[in-house]
Amino acid sequence: MPATSPAQPPATAPRPRSAAPRRLMTAAAAALIVTAATPVTLAYAAPSASVSPTAVAPGGRVALNITGCGTKVARVTSTAFNEARLTPGSLEATNLFGNATVFSNANPGTHRVTFECGGPGGESVSVSLQVTPGAARGGTGGSVGSMSPAQIAVGGALAAGALVGGVWVLRRRAAA
Repeated sequence: MPATSPAQPPATAPRPRSAAPRRLMTAAAAALIVTAATPVTLAYAAPSASVSPTAVAPGGRVALNITGCGTKVARVTSTAFNEARLTPGSLEATNLFGNATVFSNANPGTHRVTFECGGPGGESVSVSLQVTPGAARGGTGGSVGSMSPAQIAVGGALAAGALVGGVWVLRRRAAA
């Protein structure tokens, strides 16, 4: 019997290299170049503004804030207060802020507050400010006006008792 050799798999021809990896790398490089060439200004979203508080009595102050301008200054106008300029807190800040005082004779109702990035003619956004009837409270800020005389008397008695107790403890320690 003739000697048989172990079965060997048929020889395979080397496969040709696929062009797919090269095409994939070319597409990735092209995407990277397009992304790098896109202007930075597209990264800014539409401006977003706020007024705090949203309801205020005539003579009250409001805080004004806007983000997304892409500028370092903004102008705010309203029928409720004088024109205000907003600026960043630092060179790296992305939001602009400022304050305004509502006219003491402002009409109660809803007033439009318009924020303009960079000043007149810039990109703008508007929000509402509600001016409530009545004057702004001063002095104690209204903390006493809503209290009854009995509540004021109890609070005063508690404060006086705490003072007397503190003096008694300090004198006792000093005597010991």
